[in-house]
Amino acid sequence: MQQTETILLIWLIEMLGNEVGSMSNPFKGFPKQALKFLDEIVINNSKEWLDANRDRYEKYIVAPNRAYVTEMGEHLQILVPTINAIPKTNKSLFRIYRDARYHLTDPIKTRIGVIFWQGQTHRMQSSSFYMHYDSHEVFVATGIRNFKPPLLATYREYIQNEQRRRELHKIFKGLKKKGYQLPEPAYKRYPRDFDKDEPYAYLALYKSVYAFTTFVPDEVFHSEQIIDKNFKIYEEMMELQEWVYALTLYGDS
Repeated sequence: MQQTETILLIWLIEMLGNEVGSMSNPFKGFPKQALKFLDEIVINNSKEWLDANRDRYEKYIVAPNRAYVTEMGEHLQILVPTINAIPKTNKSLFRIYRDARYHLTDPIKTRIGVIFWQGQTHRMQSSSFYMHYDSHEVFVATGIRNFKPPLLATYREYIQNEQRRRELHKIFKGLKKKGYQLPEPAYKRYPRDFDKDEPYAYLALYKSVYAFTTFVPDEVFHSEQIIDKNFKIYEEMMELQEWVYALTLYGDS
Protein backbone atom coordinates (compact mmCIF):
# COMPACT_ATOMS: atom_id res chain seq x y z
CA MET A 1 0.00 0.00 0.00
CA GLN A 2 2.82 2.37 0.96
CA GLN A 3 4.58 1.63 -2.36
CA THR A 4 1.39 2.48 -4.27
CA GLU A 5 1.03 5.76 -2.41
CA THR A 6 4.67 6.62 -3.18
CA ILE A 7 4.12 5.96 -6.89
CA LEU A 8 1.01 8.13 -6.89
CA LEU A 9 2.88 10.91 -5.10
CA ILE A 10 5.70 10.82 -7.67
CA TRP A 11 3.13 10.89 -10.47
CA LEU A 12 1.39 13.92 -8.98
CA ILE A 13 4.70 15.76 -8.58
CA GLU A 14 5.57 15.08 -12.22
CA MET A 15 2.14 16.23 -13.38
CA LEU A 16 2.36 19.41 -11.34
CA GLY A 17 5.85 20.00 -12.68
CA ASN A 18 4.59 19.69 -16.24
CA GLU A 19 1.77 22.13 -15.53
CA VAL A 20 4.09 24.68 -13.98
CA GLY A 21 6.54 24.25 -16.85
CA SER A 22 3.87 24.90 -19.47
CA MET A 23 2.60 27.92 -17.58
CA SER A 24 6.08 29.40 -17.15
CA ASN A 25 7.01 28.84 -20.81
CA PRO A 26 4.21 30.37 -22.89
CA PHE A 27 4.73 30.66 -26.62
CA LYS A 28 6.41 33.95 -27.48
CA GLY A 29 7.27 33.31 -31.12
CA PHE A 30 10.00 31.36 -32.84
CA PRO A 31 13.39 32.74 -31.77
CA LYS A 32 15.81 34.15 -34.32
CA GLN A 33 18.43 31.86 -32.82
CA ALA A 34 16.39 28.91 -34.13
CA LEU A 35 16.88 29.99 -37.74
CA LYS A 36 20.58 30.55 -37.13
CA PHE A 37 20.78 27.07 -35.63
CA LEU A 38 19.13 25.54 -38.72
CA ASP A 39 21.58 27.36 -40.99
CA GLU A 40 24.45 25.97 -38.94
CA ILE A 41 23.17 22.44 -39.51
CA VAL A 42 23.63 22.94 -43.26
CA ILE A 43 27.41 23.18 -42.83
CA ASN A 44 27.67 20.90 -39.77
CA ASN A 45 25.29 18.11 -40.71
CA SER A 46 26.26 15.28 -38.40
CA LYS A 47 24.96 13.52 -35.32
CA GLU A 48 28.17 14.44 -33.49
CA TRP A 49 27.59 18.16 -34.07
CA LEU A 50 23.97 17.94 -32.95
CA ASP A 51 24.96 16.03 -29.82
CA ALA A 52 27.54 18.73 -29.01
CA ASN A 53 24.84 21.41 -29.45
CA ARG A 54 22.00 19.54 -27.75
CA ASP A 55 21.36 22.32 -25.22
CA ARG A 56 20.87 24.91 -27.99
CA TYR A 57 18.65 22.49 -29.91
CA GLU A 58 16.42 21.96 -26.87
CA LYS A 59 16.28 25.69 -26.07
CA TYR A 60 15.79 27.18 -29.55
CA ILE A 61 14.00 24.39 -31.43
CA VAL A 62 12.27 21.90 -29.14
CA ALA A 63 10.92 24.20 -26.40
CA PRO A 64 9.41 26.88 -28.70
CA ASN A 65 7.84 24.25 -30.96
CA ARG A 66 6.25 22.44 -28.03
CA ALA A 67 4.86 25.74 -26.79
CA TYR A 68 3.57 26.53 -30.29
CA VAL A 69 1.78 23.18 -30.54
CA THR A 70 0.07 23.75 -27.19
CA GLU A 71 -1.00 27.32 -28.00
CA MET A 72 -2.05 26.70 -31.60
CA GLY A 73 -3.81 23.49 -30.58
CA GLU A 74 -6.04 25.45 -28.20
CA HIS A 75 -6.90 27.87 -31.02
CA LEU A 76 -7.60 25.09 -33.52
CA GLN A 77 -10.09 23.48 -31.15
CA ILE A 78 -12.38 26.35 -32.14
CA LEU A 79 -12.37 25.00 -35.70
CA VAL A 80 -12.01 21.28 -34.94
CA PRO A 81 -12.81 20.34 -31.32
CA THR A 82 -11.22 16.89 -31.77
CA ILE A 83 -7.99 18.12 -33.38
CA ASN A 84 -4.85 16.19 -32.42
CA ALA A 85 -2.33 18.67 -31.02
CA ILE A 86 0.25 16.63 -29.14
CA PRO A 87 3.59 18.35 -28.37
CA LYS A 88 5.68 15.21 -28.68
CA THR A 89 8.03 13.77 -31.30
CA ASN A 90 6.26 11.54 -33.85
CA LYS A 91 3.00 13.24 -32.90
CA SER A 92 2.66 16.97 -33.71
CA LEU A 93 6.45 17.28 -33.86
CA PHE A 94 8.76 15.52 -36.29
CA ARG A 95 12.05 13.79 -35.63
CA ILE A 96 15.10 15.93 -36.35
CA TYR A 97 16.84 12.90 -37.89
CA ARG A 98 16.28 11.82 -41.47
CA ASP A 99 16.16 8.16 -42.50
CA ALA A 100 19.82 7.16 -42.25
CA ARG A 101 19.43 4.59 -45.02
CA TYR A 102 19.08 7.38 -47.56
CA HIS A 103 20.90 10.27 -45.87
CA LEU A 104 24.35 9.08 -44.88
CA THR A 105 25.96 12.49 -45.49
CA ASP A 106 23.09 14.69 -44.26
CA PRO A 107 21.29 12.84 -41.42
CA ILE A 108 19.88 15.99 -39.79
CA LYS A 109 16.88 17.90 -41.13
CA THR A 110 17.42 21.57 -41.90
CA ARG A 111 13.78 22.58 -41.55
CA ILE A 112 11.27 22.05 -38.76
CA GLY A 113 7.75 20.71 -39.28
CA VAL A 114 4.62 20.83 -37.12
CA ILE A 115 1.33 19.05 -37.79
CA PHE A 116 -2.17 19.03 -36.28
CA TRP A 117 -4.40 16.27 -37.62
CA GLN A 118 -8.02 15.23 -37.46
CA GLY A 119 -9.11 11.63 -36.99
CA GLN A 120 -7.60 8.37 -35.80
CA THR A 121 -5.65 7.37 -38.92
CA HIS A 122 -1.92 8.02 -39.40
CA ARG A 123 -1.16 11.72 -39.07
CA MET A 124 0.30 11.96 -42.60
CA GLN A 125 -2.79 10.33 -44.13
CA SER A 126 -5.23 12.47 -42.15
CA SER A 127 -6.67 15.85 -42.96
CA SER A 128 -4.34 18.25 -41.22
CA PHE A 129 -3.12 21.75 -40.54
CA TYR A 130 0.60 21.85 -41.26
CA MET A 131 3.60 24.18 -41.11
CA HIS A 132 7.31 23.90 -41.73
CA TYR A 133 10.01 26.51 -41.66
CA ASP A 134 13.67 27.21 -42.21
CA SER A 135 15.60 30.48 -42.32
CA HIS A 136 14.31 31.30 -45.82
CA GLU A 137 10.66 30.30 -45.85
CA VAL A 138 7.60 29.48 -43.78
CA PHE A 139 5.23 27.01 -45.47
CA VAL A 140 1.65 26.75 -44.14
CA ALA A 141 -0.82 24.22 -45.55
CA THR A 142 -4.09 22.39 -45.02
CA GLY A 143 -5.11 18.97 -46.36
CA ILE A 144 -2.97 15.92 -47.19
CA ARG A 145 0.26 16.52 -49.08
CA ASN A 146 0.83 12.99 -50.38
CA PHE A 147 -1.57 10.09 -50.82
CA LYS A 148 -0.11 6.66 -50.21
CA PRO A 149 -1.52 3.99 -52.57
CA PRO A 150 -4.50 2.95 -50.40
CA LEU A 151 -5.66 6.54 -49.89
CA LEU A 152 -5.00 7.39 -53.54
CA ALA A 153 -7.29 4.53 -54.56
CA THR A 154 -9.90 5.76 -52.08
CA TYR A 155 -9.61 9.31 -53.43
CA ARG A 156 -10.16 8.17 -57.00
CA GLU A 157 -13.20 6.17 -55.96
CA TYR A 158 -14.49 9.08 -53.89
CA ILE A 159 -14.36 11.55 -56.79
CA GLN A 160 -16.18 9.21 -59.14
CA ASN A 161 -19.11 11.10 -57.72
CA GLU A 162 -19.59 14.28 -59.78
CA GLN A 163 -20.99 16.28 -56.85
CA ARG A 164 -17.85 15.63 -54.81
CA ARG A 165 -15.69 16.71 -57.73
CA ARG A 166 -17.75 19.85 -58.11
CA GLU A 167 -17.39 20.64 -54.41
CA LEU A 168 -13.62 20.24 -54.51
CA HIS A 169 -13.33 22.28 -57.70
CA LYS A 170 -15.34 25.07 -56.08
CA ILE A 171 -13.14 24.97 -52.95
CA PHE A 172 -9.96 25.10 -55.05
CA LYS A 173 -11.32 27.99 -57.07
CA GLY A 174 -12.22 29.95 -53.94
CA LEU A 175 -8.81 29.38 -52.34
CA LYS A 176 -6.98 30.49 -55.48
CA LYS A 177 -9.08 33.64 -55.53
CA LYS A 178 -7.87 34.34 -51.98
CA GLY A 179 -4.27 34.02 -53.15
CA TYR A 180 -3.50 30.52 -51.91
CA GLN A 181 -1.55 28.03 -53.99
CA LEU A 182 -2.37 24.45 -55.00
CA PRO A 183 -0.11 21.53 -55.88
CA GLU A 184 0.52 20.67 -59.50
CA PRO A 185 -1.18 17.52 -60.86
CA ALA A 186 1.09 14.52 -60.36
CA TYR A 187 -0.05 12.57 -63.42
CA LYS A 188 -0.49 13.24 -67.11
CA ARG A 189 -2.60 10.19 -67.92
CA TYR A 190 -6.11 9.82 -66.60
CA PRO A 191 -6.76 6.75 -64.44
CA ARG A 192 -8.89 3.94 -65.75
CA ASP A 193 -12.62 4.64 -65.39
CA PHE A 194 -12.09 8.40 -65.78
CA ASP A 195 -13.18 10.22 -68.90
CA LYS A 196 -11.21 13.44 -69.38
CA ASP A 197 -14.32 15.08 -70.84
CA GLU A 198 -16.31 14.61 -67.63
CA PRO A 199 -16.84 17.76 -65.53
CA TYR A 200 -13.84 18.46 -63.26
CA ALA A 201 -12.13 15.23 -64.36
CA TYR A 202 -8.75 17.00 -63.99
CA LEU A 203 -8.98 16.28 -60.25
CA ALA A 204 -8.20 12.62 -61.00
CA LEU A 205 -4.66 13.68 -61.95
CA TYR A 206 -3.82 14.69 -58.39
CA LYS A 207 -1.89 12.59 -55.87
CA SER A 208 -2.65 14.96 -53.00
CA VAL A 209 -5.27 17.46 -51.95
CA TYR A 210 -4.02 20.52 -50.10
CA ALA A 211 -3.62 24.27 -50.35
CA PHE A 212 -0.69 26.29 -49.09
CA THR A 213 0.95 29.65 -48.77
CA THR A 214 4.53 30.71 -48.07
CA PHE A 215 6.16 33.76 -46.57
CA VAL A 216 9.56 34.87 -45.38
CA PRO A 217 10.22 34.64 -41.61
CA ASP A 218 9.66 38.14 -40.25
CA GLU A 219 9.04 39.89 -36.95
CA VAL A 220 5.54 38.37 -36.78
CA PHE A 221 7.08 34.90 -37.05
CA HIS A 222 9.37 35.77 -34.16
CA SER A 223 6.46 36.87 -31.96
CA GLU A 224 3.27 35.37 -30.56
CA GLN A 225 1.41 37.08 -33.44
CA ILE A 226 2.30 34.12 -35.66
CA ILE A 227 -0.47 32.23 -33.86
CA ASP A 228 -3.12 34.65 -35.14
CA LYS A 229 -1.56 34.81 -38.61
CA ASN A 230 -1.50 31.04 -39.07
CA PHE A 231 -4.91 30.59 -37.48
CA LYS A 232 -6.41 32.98 -40.04
CA ILE A 233 -4.86 30.94 -42.84
CA TYR A 234 -6.22 27.68 -41.42
CA GLU A 235 -9.62 29.25 -40.89
CA GLU A 236 -9.78 30.37 -44.52
CA MET A 237 -8.84 26.84 -45.60
CA MET A 238 -11.37 25.17 -43.30
CA GLU A 239 -13.72 24.14 -46.13
CA LEU A 240 -10.88 22.16 -47.69
CA GLN A 241 -10.04 20.59 -44.34
CA GLU A 242 -13.62 19.37 -44.00
CA TRP A 243 -13.70 17.96 -47.56
CA VAL A 244 -10.47 16.02 -47.02
CA TYR A 245 -11.63 14.77 -43.62
CA ALA A 246 -14.80 13.42 -45.24
CA LEU A 247 -12.57 11.62 -47.77
CA THR A 248 -10.62 9.91 -44.95
CA LEU A 249 -13.87 8.83 -43.28
CA TYR A 250 -15.02 7.34 -46.59
CA GLY A 251 -11.82 5.33 -46.66
CA ASP A 252 -12.53 3.96 -43.18
CA SER A 253 -16.11 2.98 -43.98
